[in-house]
Amino acid sequence: MNILVTGASSGFGELIVNDLVSEGHRVAGTVRDPDGRNAEAAARLRAKGVAVIDLDVTDDTSVEKGVAAARGAIGEIDVLVNNAGVGVLGLQENFTAADLQKVFDVNVYGLHRVTRAVLPAMRARGSGLIVNISSLVGRVTLPFMGPYNATKWAVEALSENYRIELSQFGVDVAVIEPGGFPTAFFGNLLTPSSDERNAGYGEMASAPQALVESLGETLGSIPEQTPQIVADAVLKVINTAPGQRPFRTEVDRSGMSEPIAAYNLQAEKMTQQIFAGFGMDAMLQLNINAAKAA
Repeated sequence: MNILVTGASSGFGELIVNDLVSEGHRVAGTVRDPDGRNAEAAARLRAKGVAVIDLDVTDDTSVEKGVAAARGAIGEIDVLVNNAGVGVLGLQENFTAADLQKVFDVNVYGLHRVTRAVLPAMRARGSGLIVNISSLVGRVTLPFMGPYNATKWAVEALSENYRIELSQFGVDVAVIEPGGFPTAFFGNLLTPSSDERNAGYGEMASAPQALVESLGETLGSIPEQTPQIVADAVLKVINTAPGQRPFRTEVDRSGMSEPIAAYNLQAEKMTQQIFAGFGMDAMLQLNINAAKAA
């Protein structure tokens, strides 16, 4: 398949690309400034046979040009993996509205921009797959990551709606929900542009940094909590036949996965019941014959 992966220069993105290439898929990976500050990462990807695409998910024009370039490099896109994202750390009150806009622009609007760019061709063909990298904190919130939590809850909602509205066109949607992993993600967290309100929080003002340090130590002590299992989960979903893919896949070995999986199961049952009550339950089933009709 022809697969476009955003945020391919490091972390989950690079591991996902590695898995896909090893399986023989044709892959385009987006990298910001691939001939400048991310030249080393771009070179690694090119050496593996990945088509490196200069794309900034926060810019409409860049997204349109980047998706066109990806099509030119690998052909029509069968699968989009929305992986690009940024995390945060800090007391929520310290984040200004402008701070939140920066996070949402990458994690939510960016995901939406790229998805909109690939969907018309997928709908016309009657097939396709959108894989959105969310998070377990898109289902339950943890402290000191407020804006990030909010963006992942938004990703979950967008994914729910796309799943429903695209199902009859043969376009599938899947959500991957990783827990916390010891990656460079923790070293690149956005912090509030001002800490002037820290004084009002007393000792809690130092809690965000203490938490991330403790979390990093805890995650690093769990051998099974390796980022590779996220890439493997993405590959498994992609390789699963249309109509048989799970909508949500929890990926975690630290203890968060089990309660979230139970929550997701109940949420799915609730959704099925509500849609059945309104006579819309067919919208929750992928139309695997849409390509023939197209």
